[in-house]
Amino acid sequence: MPGACYSLITMIKRAFLPLLLLTSGLASAADLTEAEIRWLTAGSAVLAYAKQELKLPLDITVQPQASATDVPLALGYQDGRCKLVLSLRGNPKAEDILSTVPIAQRSLMIEAMVAHEVGHCWRYAQGVWHALPAGFEERREPSRAAEELRDTRREEGYADLVALAWTQQRHPEQYASVAAWMQQVRQPSPATGSHSTLAWLQLAPTGAAFAAGVPVFEQANLLWRQGLARDQ
Repeated sequence: MPGACYSLITMIKRAFLPLLLLTSGLASAADLTEAEIRWLTAGSAVLAYAKQELKLPLDITVQPQASATDVPLALGYQDGRCKLVLSLRGNPKAEDILSTVPIAQRSLMIEAMVAHEVGHCWRYAQGVWHALPAGFEERREPSRAAEELRDTRREEGYADLVALAWTQQRHPEQYASVAAWMQQVRQPSPATGSHSTLAWLQLAPTGAAFAAGVPVFEQANLLWRQGLARDQ
């Protein structure tokens, strides 16, 4: 329906233009595709929380065309700001990652993915990216590549726990579905892969694993430390 589409685009403009860094291929938020609107809408509660309540330095970039190596959603850090990059155009991975999810639940999984990326932003903004908490000693690795893989895996584990903690806080009745999907997504990774986070996901089989009454990032941190103890 044209009217409904216009209303949705207007909502996206109002909610995200302060965040959006439109690339040269996009003239305005009206140029967003239906898929981009759907993903931004699904993640809107997380993005609003990150920007308005946490005051995280977060910008959103919409790629006019994805490259062969782009994942649908990624986060980087540049000049003191987090860069959430949406790469959906011409990207089959955007469909593949949700292919096993019922249509009615896809927005929920996208929301979890956005929460995962905001978890990365939190770590960057706190100045603790690739840093261990106090009390942990860094183990030696045989090579620099092995160290980088280990460090990336730890950050992915933390971000996955943020996604689950967010889900437990906002959608507790859907926790089991999100946790099962995340385990499925991570399962194909080899045990030493950079996104092999099962050691952390297995610590949160139900939402009861997260401490009540504390912020999402602290909830994730408490379980993350348990996983790090196993990873030593």
